[in-house]
Amino acid sequence: MRVYQDKKNVQKKSTHSDRFFVTPTVPRNSVYDDSTFSNDYLSISKHIEIKEAFIEIDHLVLWINPEDNLSAIKFAKEILAYDFLMELSAIDYLADKNGFEVFYEMLSTSKRKRLRFKMFINKGESVNSVNELFRMADWSEREMFDMFGIKAVNHPYMKRILMPNDWQGHPLLKTYPLQGDEAASWYEVDKIFGREARDIIGPEERDDAKIDRYDSTRFSRLGHEVPFGAPLDKASEIKSDIKYQEDGGVTIVGGLKLVQPFDEIETKNLKERK
Repeated sequence: MRVYQDKKNVQKKSTHSDRFFVTPTVPRNSVYDDSTFSNDYLSISKHIEIKEAFIEIDHLVLWINPEDNLSAIKFAKEILAYDFLMELSAIDYLADKNGFEVFYEMLSTSKRKRLRFKMFINKGESVNSVNELFRMADWSEREMFDMFGIKAVNHPYMKRILMPNDWQGHPLLKTYPLQGDEAASWYEVDKIFGREARDIIGPEERDDAKIDRYDSTRFSRLGHEVPFGAPLDKASEIKSDIKYQEDGGVTIVGGLKLVQPFDEIETKNLKERK
């Protein structure tokens, strides 16, 4: 019988788990522990509904409603002097909550403080684009769409940015295999050579650690050089000397050697440790 694999999170790989291990949690402090954060929280709460607020690792974290993301970020930029949008992305909680956590990381250079807006959207819902406030959101929102499938409404060019436009699936979803699915393993072969060449070429190799010593096309062979693409096997290997440009020394103007030849360097054999 085939071993059962969890389809909800195929990216989770664990070779060992300690049944006594307790996952550590990051402490959350009150927003009133910091005077700057408390003032910012009180100011923004008068205009935006705050569902939850706390300080976590020197960040003011504010949970807001999804429809308020544009107005909240605009208020933080224009009124609270958070002049940089450092990052925006999402976290996949489809298996547990059937939705995503979307966050916006902001920085105030004048206050030297960081603010993070968080909101939860259900599967299939969209968010308002903040590209009109911060130009960095252009690529970040496209990346969020590309990796998670979350669309940003009113974005000027809501297309994929990392993967090809005809790519199937969204790679940062937990249901997406780490090594890619079947469509991914044949994508470039089908595009370049056509589906009829699958049996000849084979699927793409996606193991970053794989080395084929007899592949003279994609791997260098120091000490066993052969022409590019030459057929090779263990019986036909020929050893070749490795030469360095410093052999014999490097001569500059006037015959002065910049690098002393290896055979002229005197060596010392130590009989005792100092």
